[in-house]
Amino acid sequence: MSERGVGAGGVAMSAIGSVSLIDGASFCVSRPTGDLLDGPDGVYIGGRRAVSRWALRIDGRPLIAVDHRVDDPAAATFVGRADRSGAVEAGGAADAQPGCVVVRRRLLSSGLYDDVELRNVGDEASYVEVELEVGADLADALAVYHGRARAERIEPKPLEGALLLARGKGDHRFGCLVSASEDVVVADDVLRWEGIIPPRASRVVRFVATPLTGGGEPDDPTPMRPRSGAAARPSESGERFARWHRGVPAIETDHEPLALALGRGARDLGALRLLDPEFPERAVVAAGAPWFLALHGRDALLAGWMSMVVDPDLALGTLETLARFQGEDVDERTEEQPGRILHRLRVGPDGFGGSVSYGSVDATPLFVMLLGELRRWGLAPEVVDRLLPHADRALEWITTFGDRDGDGYVEYERATDRGERHQGWKDTPDPIRFPDGTVARGPIALAEVQAYTYAAYRARAHFAAEAGDMAGAETWGERARALQEAFNRDFWVDDQGWVAVALDGDKRPVPALTSNIGHCLWTGILDEAKAAAVAKHLVASDLFSGWGVRTLAWSMGGYDPVSLHRGAVWPHDNALCVAGLVRYGRVEEAHHIMLAQLEAAAEGPEPGRLAVLCGFDRDDVRGPVQYPDACTSRAWSAAAPLAWLRALLRLDPWVPQGRLSLAPALPAPIRRLHVARIPLLGSRMTVTVEGDHVEVDGLPPGVELVSEPRSPRSAAL
Repeated sequence: MSERGVGAGGVAMSAIGSVSLIDGASFCVSRPTGDLLDGPDGVYIGGRRAVSRWALRIDGRPLIAVDHRVDDPAAATFVGRADRSGAVEAGGAADAQPGCVVVRRRLLSSGLYDDVELRNVGDEASYVEVELEVGADLADALAVYHGRARAERIEPKPLEGALLLARGKGDHRFGCLVSASEDVVVADDVLRWEGIIPPRASRVVRFVATPLTGGGEPDDPTPMRPRSGAAARPSESGERFARWHRGVPAIETDHEPLALALGRGARDLGALRLLDPEFPERAVVAAGAPWFLALHGRDALLAGWMSMVVDPDLALGTLETLARFQGEDVDERTEEQPGRILHRLRVGPDGFGGSVSYGSVDATPLFVMLLGELRRWGLAPEVVDRLLPHADRALEWITTFGDRDGDGYVEYERATDRGERHQGWKDTPDPIRFPDGTVARGPIALAEVQAYTYAAYRARAHFAAEAGDMAGAETWGERARALQEAFNRDFWVDDQGWVAVALDGDKRPVPALTSNIGHCLWTGILDEAKAAAVAKHLVASDLFSGWGVRTLAWSMGGYDPVSLHRGAVWPHDNALCVAGLVRYGRVEEAHHIMLAQLEAAAEGPEPGRLAVLCGFDRDDVRGPVQYPDACTSRAWSAAAPLAWLRALLRLDPWVPQGRLSLAPALPAPIRRLHVARIPLLGSRMTVTVEGDHVEVDGLPPGVELVSEPRSPRSAAL
């Protein structure tokens, strides 16, 4: 190791070695055998663990894992063997019979369905005893994730051929009913079945955990008979996922790492989509699976922007849902304020509307930014008119509660000791530090938040101009210009050539070198001369690890390669850096970062999936080192390759002005890129790039193709 070795940063509980399934806001975490044993294992419904133990035994012994496969977001297949290692024949010799092969087909769909297929691969009939041990503690999902769950075992209630595990009465009842497709004997917390399986034959036993919420009875409390060894009840989320995936643009390229990342990203993003039962036509994305199946405003807004090239409706659903829960009152407990966009909304058994917090300083300007971007992609004026009052309320929050001292900058400081200490995307303890490692004191004005605010002002100016309100356009345009001028003066670290990460409570610049500078490029707030210097720092060795841009340069005090926000490499962070570099014409640096991230994804345990990486230098540790993340997938990481796709095409529509800028720039390793069915203004457009040749089909009527990249000062984001 070099002198930049492992630090003492905190590490989240790891889900490495576990298997996760998602069905809407429900998820299941199990072992590679399919068992739920301890730790984070469980079936979680509405934010609570409905099943905490689900352990299969064959002839009194646990299974030996052979392999497993996740078939779709809500289904998996586990292959195992019955453990016959202790079996002894009457003569004392070890049993030579090959025993029972167990194929376990699992579906998460309004409950858990486990089809246990018992295959006798021997030449003699085999007696088999199957036991399923079950348990429930109804623990809060986040308490489990943080290791704070209290062990409160629910006493099982035996019924005829089933076990009831539930607590509460009436509308507060919660739990599940566990039943089987065959006649079983129920004793304590075990369902037991026994039978004889002929040689070279198989038998299927289905076990079902049906949830009980809000005092209702199970949807189908009677045992269910299996059909051909497959789960009989289809996964609604799986069907939605398949429909969404069919609508995603078809992408072909000669660069395998790019193809892998785009395919995996689209798949993960589709799996994380949540529907609000009250508005089933709207989709948003959960922040991550399995532990963050909740609506996080910042994550959803950024993922919505990055995925515009494949599904603008996802961005629209995000805006409509966030508008529905926009702050109305002042509540210090949740940090709600009029016009503020939420930070986190948990999803209960009946959909959105669970506990909500507003401790985010960046979601509110991002809301206005995304509405502006959607209009550029052709969002109908009547939909804009419906959402614009929410944007105006968000802007009012920015200029009042957000700018608490009237200096033109948006700051944050939590209202109580229970609030979010840090309210930007780097929200772990003490991520904002001076170069010597000293922790900055608040209120904190983050660099990227001022950049988002600048873009929000510009978006509002364009809305006003489009409506013929030239006075309003001038007002918002002047606010943007004033903020830009002040920002380039107050945040610029002249002797270093980069942007300070923040201003502290005394209005002093915090001149640490961080990845936040790339976000400032993304929004266009930087003067072009400064942008050139920033671009060089993004790919220099102290900030660039060889696998991507670190959150904090190794030369800064407080750097830790195994710290989420003081050294790690985040895909979404890098995607915004790439978008910013492309905006200012710094294509070479953008390609350098993008290709490094693609190589890291291709070398990961799940090829193509972008993960948070530790900040080790590429020549320091062999191969990319994944941060021990408890989430198997994150929405903004999944959307990052889609943002790169747009950056490669340099695709920027401005439908209200009747033009589309398209100026593809591919790095040397990528010679061919074909993207079919890009959604734009109700049409589906196809772009093919072969070397220097570009072909476009399906351009919407009334939209002119401009074969030049946008200027840094254009309103595209």
